[in-house]
Amino acid sequence: MAATMRASVSVLLLVLLASNWEVEAELFTALADMEELLETEAVLMRTLEGYIEAQEEKMQRLRRHYAEYAKEHEDASRDIQGYLSNPINAYLLVKRLTTDWKAVEAQMVDDVGSGFVENITQYRNVLKFPSDEDLNGAAVALMRLQDTYKLDTSSVARGELNGVQYSTEMSAGDCFELGRQSYNNGDFYHTVLWMQEALERLEEEYNKTAVRSDILEYLAFSTYMQGNVQRALSLTNELLEIVPGHQRALGNKAYYLRDIENSESLKRKGDDGQGSIHAEQPAISEEKLEVQEDELSERDLYEMLCRGEVDLPASVAAKLHCRYVDNGIPFLRLARLKMEEAYLKPLIVIYHDVIYDSEIATIKQTAQPRFRRATVQNYKTGELETATYRISKSAWLKDEEHPHVAAVNQRAQDMAALTISTAEELQVVNYGIGGHYEPHFDFARREETNAFKSLGTGNRIATVLYYMSDVPQGGGTVFPSIKVALWPKKGTAAFWYNLHKNGEGDYLTRHAACPVLTGSKWVSNKWFHEQGQEFLRPCGLSPEE
Repeated sequence: MAATMRASVSVLLLVLLASNWEVEAELFTALADMEELLETEAVLMRTLEGYIEAQEEKMQRLRRHYAEYAKEHEDASRDIQGYLSNPINAYLLVKRLTTDWKAVEAQMVDDVGSGFVENITQYRNVLKFPSDEDLNGAAVALMRLQDTYKLDTSSVARGELNGVQYSTEMSAGDCFELGRQSYNNGDFYHTVLWMQEALERLEEEYNKTAVRSDILEYLAFSTYMQGNVQRALSLTNELLEIVPGHQRALGNKAYYLRDIENSESLKRKGDDGQGSIHAEQPAISEEKLEVQEDELSERDLYEMLCRGEVDLPASVAAKLHCRYVDNGIPFLRLARLKMEEAYLKPLIVIYHDVIYDSEIATIKQTAQPRFRRATVQNYKTGELETATYRISKSAWLKDEEHPHVAAVNQRAQDMAALTISTAEELQVVNYGIGGHYEPHFDFARREETNAFKSLGTGNRIATVLYYMSDVPQGGGTVFPSIKVALWPKKGTAAFWYNLHKNGEGDYLTRHAACPVLTGSKWVSNKWFHEQGQEFLRPCGLSPEE
């Protein structure tokens, strides 16, 4: 409204100046003519008033942004770790420093603000700023959490995760951005969920944080892509009531109408026997169908285990015990380890109180400056590469870097009763927003001929996994094939063999790291290899062993 008024006044002023230029050159010679100058001054005053109102409106918007950012920043500063361990807060922080700040900078561009915007541009070269890729990653992480833990969209928007209130509510603009990121990824299912939530929240907002027509455009097309043409048409008509000349909406409406007409025509042909509406489905081989069912089953089990919905059968749990062990290590006869059996075949155990706070602090501090995006090994080439199914950062530490690292490695050797002389360096991992690692094997399968080739120490025979933090929600280590879930507890470590005694991989050890719902998950891994273990874990005499 203010922009329209400014434009109208500017046009009027130009017309007046153009029409009176010749006459006004001698206005001072007659007092009667100068009376018109009062009207000229009135026009200028109205223009100035419009400009002041527009500037004040802009200042009010900027003050609202500042107040919002200041409040969030103050909340975060009280408990930085606690604040960022909430995935909603983490997503909103990334959003504020990307799309929100771009909008703020756009409002600051004028004679006064340009210098400040230039400073912000310089800061981007010095300070750590998130990218658009970071924003997309944070949004995808929230979608992953929503799916894995079956979180209701409205609850997440209220800052509630699994019934626990963690943060302030999202605005319509926050929900809109989640929907937009989903749309950019071709994820129309989540686009519809979050655009619908944005629409509902927009109705309740006094200071609007999103534009209704923008929400309707995304919502309509995504609804169509999900197969609901009638609703897509209804939403598009609603959009055209707001913006009658919306070109994409007009084009989409014509397309939807043709689609509806064609569908009705096909139905009529089917009803009177003149045509068939049955589409021939491509044949799926039994082998492929079996693979699809297996993958679906594993995925379902994986997510159910992550949600804590699967318990060990009572008959299996009854055979599990806790005890003190020395694993045949002379030193451990003086300081036995607390071992808890989690499963017997394959053997999976938990060792309690085996890594201490001082060691954890050292390892975190040493690893963090070297963190890089965690990689996986391409089974065809043997090369390391990033993957969407593993979201975390990691670093590798050697014994000589600190006595604490050497002590933790030595303790891993005692727990495994294997030599670390051929083991990999200690890998330290921190999981980010919704961080996870989908089902995988630690060992290399027969077809992965290039795996660990550069190490020259054979396959991974066993794994020690240290838990270096508690995780309030999510973040479990789950084994879908045997329906076992291990939950992170600071100071504990999990141990299992990856290979049978005959050297074949134990496929029941396929496992996954569940998405971290709240909290920060820190772990470290020690992977032992075959070479050097000949007398510590001899090969079995039976090919089946």
